[in-house]
Amino acid sequence: MRIITGSAKGTRLETLEGDDITRPTGERVKEAIFSMIQFDIEGRKVLDLFGGSGQLALEALSRGAALAVICDADKRATDIIKKNAQKTKLYEKTRILTTDCKNLLRSFAGKERFDLVFLDPPYATSLIHETLPLLIKYDLLNRSAHVVCESDRQDAFSCEGLELKRFYKYGKVYITLLRKGSEIYEESADNGQL
Repeated sequence: MRIITGSAKGTRLETLEGDDITRPTGERVKEAIFSMIQFDIEGRKVLDLFGGSGQLALEALSRGAALAVICDADKRATDIIKKNAQKTKLYEKTRILTTDCKNLLRSFAGKERFDLVFLDPPYATSLIHETLPLLIKYDLLNRSAHVVCESDRQDAFSCEGLELKRFYKYGKVYITLLRKGSEIYEESADNGQL
């Protein structure tokens, strides 16, 4: 696992052992995600709510994002994220927090807003369904903010206050790209099938 492009291009990242702890986004899926949002990264504020190794937020920073808040409930994960942020020389642009995602979102109400949010929790949970409405409830998204959801769910996520920009299937992984104030359409790079 490495940073694909930007200031930290080629830097190899560490991850925790075992998929039950973290499940890193595959490089091909990560490339697909960043090709979708490539023009909406420069100078933006990022929230990576289920950080794991921190690779999605660090990739965004490497590509020019201004700041990333990276959260994970597991201290072992945030220790790895700190190491990766230092290794990529992007640590100064990060805030790394060990906390429950819902408590974090509640604490940000009225204080923080983001332009790009990554939601990539363990697949067997309902955490995307639970956290999407909180982003709206606590007014945590700037105008035209993107929310990237990664899951094994075969239907696009939806949430009042967000519109579907893309729904993308890549192998067994499904990416839902939502935007505050976007047009709706679907896309697949898996033989044109959804």
